[in-house]
Amino acid sequence: MITRLSTADFAAAVPALGEVLADCTNGGASVGFLAPLDPASAGAWWKGLAGDMAEGRVLIWAAWDGPRLVGTVQVRPAQLPNAPHRGELAKLLVHRDARGRGLGRALLAEAERGARAAGITLLVLDTETGSPAARLYAAADWAEAGTVPDYAADPAGALKPTTFFYKRI
Repeated sequence: MITRLSTADFAAAVPALGEVLADCTNGGASVGFLAPLDPASAGAWWKGLAGDMAEGRVLIWAAWDGPRLVGTVQVRPAQLPNAPHRGELAKLLVHRDARGRGLGRALLAEAERGARAAGITLLVLDTETGSPAARLYAAADWAEAGTVPDYAADPAGALKPTTFFYKRI
């Protein structure tokens, strides 16, 4: 089951969100953090999003396996006056022990639906070139916009290229 988190739900979910972020980072996903990442530090990062979430600057969905949060995705609506139609897809994460069940595809589809409902007609994202995430986005009809070499460090600290994608929704 996938739900959009309310502000109250988000506060309660922060520890579980931290677990998912730490697991994905420690498993090699290039999502902005270096390994090793402990769940408490990852949870503190999530907690720092509370104000943005309350103000609608970030929309967050969670995937559940019964009562356990096992995945998440964000849409960050653009805040510039000339871009009310645009948003960024961010932090599509699925815990390693919940992969292979279509949760990444389901989270992506739900984020696209939610963005469209919020009036967003163009989504953008970046991901490590050649990663499983890049293959997921390509398979979901996201268009590749280009690749930048040495854009970000992977969890081990090695610089990797990043591919930018976009999708009109």
